[in-house]
Amino acid sequence: MGTVSVIVVLAGVAFGAIGLLGMRGGLRRNRFVGVRTPAALRSDEAFLLANRAAGLPILVGGVAGVLGGGSALATGYSVVPLLVGLAGMLSIGLAGAAVGTRAAEALPAPAPGAPAGCGGCACGGCGR
Repeated sequence: MGTVSVIVVLAGVAFGAIGLLGMRGGLRRNRFVGVRTPAALRSDEAFLLANRAAGLPILVGGVAGVLGGGSALATGYSVVPLLVGLAGMLSIGLAGAAVGTRAAEALPAPAPGAPAGCGGCACGGCGR
């Protein structure tokens, strides 16, 4: 049980770091972490928006995992706080991903022929 608790704590720390990076806009489109739905991956702007919207819930989910795993270790490997922390981490993280996906879906699709990096807003700022 101790190994599982440590794994949950480490996963919670990873969730927290990903959530914090997403909130701060420091998470760039990649193959491994962040909200990776088709709507979020259609452009860099959509990925950034999705992960900013999902950042706080993912961070809170990470905190739940750390608290649950840490409580299990502190109370002599009790299974209840471990399961509550794990369930909280996963459910809050998935809810955050759903929020991020909805935010990315609300972003207008890039205009046909628009330069890379343009969200299709026609603001004239695409010539960066």
